[in-house]
Amino acid sequence: MATDTRTPFEEQRSARPQVRPRTEGWTQAQDSEGRPLLQFASPKRGKPPVHLADMTVEERVEKVKELGLPGFRAKQLSTHYFTHYSSDPATMTDLPAAQREELVAGMLPPLLTETRRLATDKGDTIKFLWKLHDGALVESVLMRYPGRITLCVSSQAGCGMNCPFCATGQAGLTRNMSTAEIVEQIVRANAAIAAGELGGDPRKGGQDRVDAERVTNIVFMGMGEPLANYKRVIEAVRTMIAPQPHGLGMSARGITVSTVGLVPAIKKLADEDIPLTFALSLHAPDDELRDELIPVNSRWKADEAIDAAYEYYAKTGRRVSIEYALIKDMNDHAWRADLLAEKLNARGKGWVHVNPIPLNPTPGSVWTSSEPHVQDEFVRRLNAAGVPTTLRDTRGKEIDGACGQLAAADETDV
Repeated sequence: MATDTRTPFEEQRSARPQVRPRTEGWTQAQDSEGRPLLQFASPKRGKPPVHLADMTVEERVEKVKELGLPGFRAKQLSTHYFTHYSSDPATMTDLPAAQREELVAGMLPPLLTETRRLATDKGDTIKFLWKLHDGALVESVLMRYPGRITLCVSSQAGCGMNCPFCATGQAGLTRNMSTAEIVEQIVRANAAIAAGELGGDPRKGGQDRVDAERVTNIVFMGMGEPLANYKRVIEAVRTMIAPQPHGLGMSARGITVSTVGLVPAIKKLADEDIPLTFALSLHAPDDELRDELIPVNSRWKADEAIDAAYEYYAKTGRRVSIEYALIKDMNDHAWRADLLAEKLNARGKGWVHVNPIPLNPTPGSVWTSSEPHVQDEFVRRLNAAGVPTTLRDTRGKEIDGACGQLAAADETDV
């Protein structure tokens, strides 16, 4: 009698359909060998104007002196920008009136022009569409939760990682954003909050947090692959956590930097000595699927990315997040939950937290959210295996502001 030598994972694989990833309505750019094109280098375009947020404290002082004013004016200007969230010279009455316009023009040149704003019915989520100096378009999403306000920021215009399920990557990478362009998204969001433009009762959840009425949490999960714009992202993070008035005075623990798995950059991030939260967008524990789902898996396989994530934890002591978009009949199989748990537990306990994310529904598409009972079983299996797992709330679906939906409109649509 023949013996069934299949592993438990292999036995489960035949129990449910397996949908393969494919693009819908667009064609992935390919390299000369016919593989999905990966763009790590930023295309050369005109640089944005140098802004106060691009400079060190010392450079700000020197720049102000170049403009013919004493160096202490740099701190006053930083206070207006990083504390009052203003670039309007009319509000800066402590600066000399005769030189105020020139100083502001030289130190705080315009970076983002708001071209469109969409808000949910409750007003607790706002998606901003920004035009950069060269016409490139990026988006950021502002969300109010009980006790915190989160901003999802972009780090690149477009994205070069070419993932078939993500709207952002369809047009490829336009360019990296500058340090100041990244920081400006937060400053503008803080100005909107201060003006009462974010819905909900601002008193709710705020009593135990003195900073509840400004952005408290940052997630680098907007447009772009943050670690492909490594230098400017890290400079922006350091500006975020620098004490006011020299920076935004935020907590590093409230900042999450995500990646689809650029392993060398993950290792570099672990050496930065910044206690931020690191998130790995894994989406599949097996290379067979992840090769198709996440093209960068052709460079660094799933186990290499997980190893680098574990090394981040080992060096920093900061628990890692695993992001996992649940896609119906593609990556939501129970055996994949078991395989993911096995791989994470093989590296230790207590080092990781899994955030399954229901993919935003597109009826009739290959990219469709999992059935609720399938999501629940996926989460149950991970938790039962001792891997802390929480199904993540997806805000902003009605305004195309949720995960995977950020795709700036063409200029002709603005």
